[in-house]
Amino acid sequence: MNGRMVALRGALRGALRGVLAAGLALCCLSVPAWAATGPVMLNFVNAEIESVVRAMGLITGKNFLLDPRVKGTINISSVKPVSADLAYQILISSLRMQGFTAVEGKGVVKILPEADAKQHFSQTYVKTVKSSGDQVVTQVYPLQHATAAQLVSILRPLVAPNNAVSAYPGSNTLVITDYADNLKRISEIIEAIDRPNEAEFNIIKVKHLSAIELSQQLSRLFAEPTGAPAQAGGTSLLIAADARSNSLLVRTDNQGKLETLRAMVAQLDTPSAGMSNLQVVHLRNADATKLAETLRAMAAGEARAATGSVPGAAPAAASGTGSSGVTILADAATNSLVINAPDHLYNSLRAVIDKLDAQRAQVFVEALIVEVTSQKAAELGIQWQGPLIQRQGEYALVGGTNFSTGGNNLLALSAAAASGTALLPGAGLNLALGQVLKINGKEVTSLTALARLLESDSDANILSTPNLLMLDNEEAKIVIGQNVPFLTGSYAQSGTGGTTGATVNPFQTIERKDVGLTLKVKPQVSEGGNIKLQIVQEVSNVSDATNQAGIITNKRAIETTVLVGDGESVVLGGLIQDDVSNGVDKVPGLGGIPLIGSLFRSESRKRTKTNLMVFLRPVVVRTRETMSGLTDSRYDYIRNIYGAYPAPKRWLMPDISPEKLPDLKLDTVLAAQPKAGRKPEAPKPAPAPAFSFWPE
Repeated sequence: MNGRMVALRGALRGALRGVLAAGLALCCLSVPAWAATGPVMLNFVNAEIESVVRAMGLITGKNFLLDPRVKGTINISSVKPVSADLAYQILISSLRMQGFTAVEGKGVVKILPEADAKQHFSQTYVKTVKSSGDQVVTQVYPLQHATAAQLVSILRPLVAPNNAVSAYPGSNTLVITDYADNLKRISEIIEAIDRPNEAEFNIIKVKHLSAIELSQQLSRLFAEPTGAPAQAGGTSLLIAADARSNSLLVRTDNQGKLETLRAMVAQLDTPSAGMSNLQVVHLRNADATKLAETLRAMAAGEARAATGSVPGAAPAAASGTGSSGVTILADAATNSLVINAPDHLYNSLRAVIDKLDAQRAQVFVEALIVEVTSQKAAELGIQWQGPLIQRQGEYALVGGTNFSTGGNNLLALSAAAASGTALLPGAGLNLALGQVLKINGKEVTSLTALARLLESDSDANILSTPNLLMLDNEEAKIVIGQNVPFLTGSYAQSGTGGTTGATVNPFQTIERKDVGLTLKVKPQVSEGGNIKLQIVQEVSNVSDATNQAGIITNKRAIETTVLVGDGESVVLGGLIQDDVSNGVDKVPGLGGIPLIGSLFRSESRKRTKTNLMVFLRPVVVRTRETMSGLTDSRYDYIRNIYGAYPAPKRWLMPDISPEKLPDLKLDTVLAAQPKAGRKPEAPKPAPAPAFSFWPE
């Protein structure tokens, strides 16, 4: 034994001298084919790591690859000989204390910093760790019951800071790279956690009470008190109701709470007797009067089915009393239902009530009506009259033209001038030629020629953006316009006695109608987000109020039903109209002569183009945030333009500029109207939905 130890020491000294002489940055330490076959004594004092690793290669017969960053000295000593395998484990433990580790590959052991170990090849195991000691290995844990993502936060403190732990949610698997001995401890922890929770999902059957009402009461009773610390992983007790089977669905991680819940349900779920069948249901959204009618019909149908009555029998009476003593009344003041029915029938009715008493969506409808009208007209005409054959002092033959276009009638103008009445010609340029005659000693003005030229051009742009907000399946209507009287008839009654010359009392009958913009919409929101709209839209205006037969109005109306997606724009309809009219009044034959013919004719031309389009855009409003954002955007727009055009200041004139509208923010409103014991809350940011029709 002493001879062997001396020889081994000599070999180690030779190896150390060879390593120090080489001075390589990256050392691949090879060993001879032989290795130590028996126990060896270890005695390294402040020895260089490279020298110790080379010696361990001789002892264990392993090939080592050193990273250039592996530097330093270590101390290893044993009081008695140890085996080669134990010597290797002692080396790995010593290196770990210096921040280095060993990663075993195919035929080589890599010595490198601990932080880089997870990036190199290492032994990978599934479920069971076969290695031991301070060797870095990778372990894969397929989980059966626990959630991998949740276990990461639990296991992370147990893994070395330089090693990795990660979760793959797709297969619910954990992947951990760490030292083999630590992974064995982690495996035991995971095995203890990854077990089924027998108390997680439970079903409690309810026989007499309504599971819906019972779940609401128990949820309030088992709710965590305000200010209590949150349970790990969420709420410790969740209670839901299944209306079809009248059962309670319970999820809990606390077996004690589950047993308490079962005991309470067993005590409460007892059959009622006498007037205890009387139940009061307070509605949150539905109308009690309308819902009571539906429930009476349902109760009557179930009663007929239970007793085998003939179909077509009278349903529940309007007073509220139905078949088999079932009574359903509606209290409009509190919007509540009063129900007196057996337990099984009440449970069925309660399930229906819970589904029908859901919060209804609202629909904001934005319409856009654009009308562009262009009208061009032109008139050109010449009229004349004069003597063709004249005798001394009198006229024997008079000739001329007379056209009644544009209100410029030459004979009417001449007669008015002769009588001294001022009759103005029509619009445009009018050139008249006349003479003064003496008739019976009186001077009379007579027109002999009239030329008229007129060109008119008018354009109109009309934009209307009516908006409506309504509940789902509720019709809404907006009317913006004037209430115009229309004459429908007239009567005249003679005075007392009915004699000739008696006083006549005429009177007229008038009907008033709305003239302007009318929008009527009834929406129906589907589960897929589409909106069915029943639309009646009308645009009317007064065209002529001077007609003897009555007022003439222009009317454009659309009545249709469309299906639109939430937030999408749709065109309802429109009008593209182009009217062209040409008129000529002329003297036959003479009016067609070139150049000279213009003296014997009057022409008029008119063209009217109308472009009208109606668009619609509905938006479903389901949350308070959406409603708040919509209201804020509209209020801010009105607030910005209100008072944007104040009257200019003038000397000795009072300033009557309107005050700026207040800010529609929650903190401003609460500050203006403080309530005792209530601290104003900061408004939650709610982005307003974009509306393409609203002007910027």
